[in-house]
Formats: sequence, C-alpha cells, structure tokens
Amino acid sequence: MAGKRMHAVQYNCYGGGPAGLTHVEVTARNPKKDEVLIKVEAASLNPVDWKMQKGALSPILPSKFPYIPLTDVAGEVVEVGFGVKKFKPGDKVVAYLSPFRGGGLAEFAVAKENLTVPRPPEVSAAETAGLPVAGLTAHQALTRSAGVKLDGSGPRKNLLITAASGGVGHYAVQLAKLGNTHVTATCGARNLDFVKGLGADEVLDYKTPDGAALKSPSGQKYDAVIHCATGTPFSAFKPNLSPTGKVIDLTPSFGSFMTFAMKKLICSKKQLVPFFVVPKGENLDYLVQLVKEGKLKTVIDSKHPLSEAEEAWAKSIDGHATGKIIVEP
Repeated sequence: MAGKRMHAVQYNCYGGGPAGLTHVEVTARNPKKDEVLIKVEAASLNPVDWKMQKGALSPILPSKFPYIPLTDVAGEVVEVGFGVKKFKPGDKVVAYLSPFRGGGLAEFAVAKENLTVPRPPEVSAAETAGLPVAGLTAHQALTRSAGVKLDGSGPRKNLLITAASGGVGHYAVQLAKLGNTHVTATCGARNLDFVKGLGADEVLDYKTPDGAALKSPSGQKYDAVIHCATGTPFSAFKPNLSPTGKVIDLTPSFGSFMTFAMKKLICSKKQLVPFFVVPKGENLDYLVQLVKEGKLKTVIDSKHPLSEAEEAWAKSIDGHATGKIIVEP
C-alpha cells in the first residue's frame, strides 16, 4: 500500500465553512506500530468537526494545517502496522480516529488498534460509522455521569434528554431505555413521533411554553439531564431537578465551568457537570454488539458522496439533522 494515492477533503486554515473545504489528491499514510490502515466505506460528521474549523478548540485542535477532518469511520482493513494482533487485511471494522490527526474525510484512514473494533457482517458501515463520538458520548454520559446501569438493574432514575432527535440524543434515548429509567425528551415539533418511537416516555416540543420550561408532563423531577442542546442556562433546569439532580452538559462553555465551580464552592447538591468523552475500544465494541442485537439503531439523516462533502458539512452546521449525517467515499 506504500504510496497509495487517495481523494481527501481538507481545510487549510480556520473559518470558511463548507467553502473552506478543498478536495485534494494526497498519499495515504502508512500504518505505524499498533495502527491499521482502513479503506473507508462510511464516515460520520459530528458538530465538533465544523466547530474545530471555526476555531472553537484553537490553538489545540487542529494541531496543524492542512487538516483532514472527521474521526468516525467504518470500512475494511487493508494493511496493519507492526505489533497489530487483533486485525488482518480484509477485516471489517469501525474506528475512532484521534482528533489530533483526524483523517476520516478521505478514501483511506489510519486508526489505532485499541480504538478499532470488529464490525459484524450483518451491520452496515453507515450504521456503525455513526457510533464513535455520538454513541460513546451518549453511553458514557448515561453510565459514567448519570449512573444508569444499562442492564436494567439499580434504582429507577428520571432523566431529561434535550435535543433528543440529534446524533447524540437519539442514541441517548435508546440507551437510557435499556436501563431502569423514565425518559422525558425534548425536540422540534416535526420529530415528536420519531423520538417517541425511540422509546421516550414523554416528549416535549422545545418551542412550546412547557417545552421551554423543560417541565415533565407527569411532574417528574429529573435525577439527571443529558443536555445535548446549547444555550440553556442552568437556572432553567434547576426548578425541575430532584434534590440531588445534575445537568450533564455535553457542549460545555466557559460559563458552564464557572457554574460548575460556583456550585462546588457553595456545596450545592444540584450540580452542573461539564462532560468530555473518553474514547474506549471496549465501549465502542459494546455499542456495535447492541446494534447487531437490534437493541440500538443508528438513524441516518442523510448520505453524501465524498465528492459532495460540502453538502454534508452545511447540513451539520444547519443543526437540524435527525440522527447522523454520513459521507461515503
């Protein structure tokens, strides 16, 4: 595979939106120790991808330009680096790529062996490509932060999931219902039936007075909020939280950290918890198995060829995707 030329989409500086993406022919990187080279069959977009282009994580990410974005890929192993034991050429896989390197918006991508997991033949590339960032975020927010046990054991928890029709939200609703939970969810009016179909017990249109107030129709007080939306202050959640309720903020801003620090200082039992996903191969493998068993589904908003990556980028920026946006080389 040395010297393999490939089509990729990159950006050369901060800003520019879809117009800032450029199509290039570059040489695929050879896998190094503990790495695999994957022929990409599907990649998925996450809001963090275009936020990085805007400079939201500057100067840490991207670490250098030009930068090929996207971290979530599924495809076939074509070459393995020294020391790789779990995979061989021809294996179907799904992988999370380090955001420091990126590389998913291309025909080939290099992944670490420990963040690559097998993909069963009955599960499509597009279904699994949606899982790494969005699926792991939903899984860890529920299990690590909210304390939900996905085997259904443990005390019943009342949850609120905001932006429940989006990438993270639609996984969070499904995963939460594997646990002993009552789920109230918010979304736009056009997606009320969709979110109900994912398993939510109650669904609120966020534009109605009750939806804006985040009030459970049956009067539940939330033990945890999986907050997938942006722009809602902690004060809006507070009246609806149980005495020890916590808001798990998946898109934390500077203001979130200040609120978190203040709540800690005054020893408030109601907490705002900034959340960052820690990618783990075993968690990703667990999610892939749930998809195989029919207990978790990836809802695909749209599919776009790599040659039209700008359309996928614009759709993600627009912020109204139902489920996941997929690019297929």
